[in-house]
Amino acid sequence: MVKYKIAVVPGDCVGPEVTAEGVKILKATAEKYRFEVSLTEYMAGGAAIDAYSDPLPEETINGCRSSDAILFGSVGGPKWDDLPWENVHDAITPSRGIQRLRQIFQLFANIRPAYLFPELVDNTPLRPEVVAGTDLIVVREQCGGLYFGEPRGIIGMGEERKGINTLSYTVPEVRRVAHVAFKLARQRRRKVTSVDKHNVMESSILWRQVVKEVAKEYPDVELNHLYADACAMKIIENPRQFDVILAGNIFGDILSDLSSVLAGSIGMMPSASIGDGTFGLYEPIHGSAPDIAGKGIANPVGSIMSVAMMLDYSFGRKEAAESIKSAVKSVLSRGYRTADLYKPGTKKVSTSEFGDLVAAGILK
Repeated sequence: MVKYKIAVVPGDCVGPEVTAEGVKILKATAEKYRFEVSLTEYMAGGAAIDAYSDPLPEETINGCRSSDAILFGSVGGPKWDDLPWENVHDAITPSRGIQRLRQIFQLFANIRPAYLFPELVDNTPLRPEVVAGTDLIVVREQCGGLYFGEPRGIIGMGEERKGINTLSYTVPEVRRVAHVAFKLARQRRRKVTSVDKHNVMESSILWRQVVKEVAKEYPDVELNHLYADACAMKIIENPRQFDVILAGNIFGDILSDLSSVLAGSIGMMPSASIGDGTFGLYEPIHGSAPDIAGKGIANPVGSIMSVAMMLDYSFGRKEAAESIKSAVKSVLSRGYRTADLYKPGTKKVSTSEFGDLVAAGILK
């Protein structure tokens, strides 16, 4: 029997709550589809700062390195908001833990699906006729661009202080993430929308040049280009026009969070961070939500569907991944909702109760 070794990194606040439901679904799927999982828990984020004075301890790095995939929760919270730092790369902050994981394992492509389950069409702020049928993916480059460019920092004193960040991309950085987007599009509706600011930024001129070069290797995939601001408008205006959206780090970060409104709640949104091989990091896109931590009301679907992405992208188990999606849909169709989705006429359930219902649906 095939056995997969998975590093589980729950993180902070609601992270452990939703990750527990992801683990529950992973175990149920393993039982149903006859494979084994070996799960080992590690620390990152604020919890690791408290225990090790480091948001990403060596023990966690080594544990992840010896695993086939990472299931991640969320990091951060008010407790760690006021830690002193001047330079992001030297910061001892919770978010630095996840950033370093992405860098260490060169997980350069962040894949964020925005899929609206038909049962939730009335949970979005958009009109049903606009949002119904939404099914897009944002592919974000996440190891380069503005968040990692050099030089960076705060220089000078007093009123003369200046904050500096640099947005730069190399040809290999753009090319490798573009290939991820085109390969995904080939498995879907064969359309890539590349996002940039080609009209005002040299880095975007290079971005567009390289994406066009890569597109020649995929003649069966349609490519179009949009400026980032225009893309944001069109995502809200007509989200069904999009299949795969390809963007650099900062544009992809903004557009993928914007796309979360299309799914009915940010709690519904999973993600995968992948590199050149099958190893990946899987996490819900929502934050640590300290205001609801410990109340048992967090939506676990982002973590649950992140497990589905793990089974698909890292382990090639598409049938098992689809069974998770089908089980989530079944639970929603029977009217069960977590607090963020609850409306009169539906049935409110806790984080763990929703996970139990999905697990039962997989095992039936």
